Amino acid sequence: MTNTAGPRIGRDDASTASMADRLRAVSLLAWSVAAVGGFLGSVPLGLMMQFGNPEPLLALALPMMYGLGGPSLSAGWALHQFHGVVLALLYVAAVQSNVLAPHARRLRGALGLGVLVGVVTTGVLSVLLMPLWLALVGYPHTPPFPDLAMPEKLWSVLGHVGYALPVTFGYALVARR
Repeated sequence: MTNTAGPRIGRDDASTASMADRLRAVSLLAWSVAAVGGFLGSVPLGLMMQFGNPEPLLALALPMMYGLGGPSLSAGWALHQFHGVVLALLYVAAVQSNVLAPHARRLRGALGLGVLVGVVTTGVLSVLLMPLWLALVGYPHTPPFPDLAMPEKLWSVLGHVGYALPVTFGYALVARR
């Protein structure tokens, strides 16, 4: 049977190990749990986007961002779920740093990191990247740059925190073993 635990780096070795060594030491189970958490956490966020926005973000904006035209709700959902998994895997890579690793393995740390991920993803993706990308592809409802529309951005933070918690808690539960 394949060892899904992966190689371990001890506390003494963690500060001197390269990032590549730390990434190789992450178990397949930890990567998988984070990816599943990203997929599941994306569902309520996607529902907020689908039913809480007057413009067709999932059906039109996401497909247009990838040159798929639209509207296509199924393509929008597929892209949204893909983003959720990719961001979850990026989270696992990011928390291998010496600063974040100890917090990412504790449930209290996972809560704080979930809030941090929600705020950062809203700021980087929703406030900065989306308006630029949507303007570039000619989306008819492109928000101004930066997109700081309230209360929409507060809902976006809440949705992104809700997305992040299954990722951060799932990772913490398996990484602490």
